[in-house]
Amino acid sequence: MLRLPPGSAVVYRAFGAADAEVRARRLLAVARSRGLKLLIGADAALALRIGADGVHLPERLAAEARALRHKDLLVTAAAHGLSAARRALAFGADAVVVSAIFPSASASAGPPMGPVRLAALVRAAAGPVYALGGINDKTARRLLPTGVVGIAAVEALRT
Repeated sequence: MLRLPPGSAVVYRAFGAADAEVRARRLLAVARSRGLKLLIGADAALALRIGADGVHLPERLAAEARALRHKDLLVTAAAHGLSAARRALAFGADAVVVSAIFPSASASAGPPMGPVRLAALVRAAAGPVYALGGINDKTARRLLPTGVVGIAAVEALRT
């Protein structure tokens, strides 16, 4: 979190950890001190309980965005293709995080779509799209002409 510019968002995915709330509150304190946003992965109740900025929904839970629209939360949803992106935005997600763009070491990454297919998806999605998957200091430059509103990264932030 030290290298992220102010205004960036961090997603905390607790995966059912017993100490999820304790960790989330610590992350929220760090995020606030650095001018970052904290989104809680797939757990709107936890996000509301600790006062997080929002929630990030996996593709399979995108329909939950509709119920969260009136809870004063930023809602993002994962999407692995155009139909999923359109569906999440129609359900009320504020933005979608589309992956995988480039080859990724993530166990959940599918085949990479590349910047050309991403650009077509962005044009057709009718809403804000962030790019994720295999993004680092070299590949990020290739996303400039695609129309994404931002990038999301995991590997690029590891030290």
